[in-house]
Amino acid sequence: MKKELVEQIKANPDYQTLVKARSGFAIKLSIAMLVVYFTFILTIAFNPAALGAPLSADSVTTIGIPIGMAVIVFAFILTGIYTKRANSEFDDLNNKIKNSIKEN
Repeated sequence: MKKELVEQIKANPDYQTLVKARSGFAIKLSIAMLVVYFTFILTIAFNPAALGAPLSADSVTTIGIPIGMAVIVFAFILTGIYTKRANSEFDDLNNKIKNSIKEN
């Protein structure tokens, strides 16, 4: 890619909006995932009895198993949320940037 083209893209206000929106959104989702994950891990480390309790009196499955699965499902949900926004808002901005560069 030519240096002039790179500079033209970087100077585009839509590109700056895209970078800020995408980065901010990714950081928020990352923080949400880290909070959920480390809460789970720290609970295992400092209060293992809380997650080691059986689901019911006659169950061999502990409450930690479905909570661990919920952490994994939460990660999939966050991925879906990011993908949905990337395929709509971010792609629209990206196409707008491409079209404005082609016109110049």
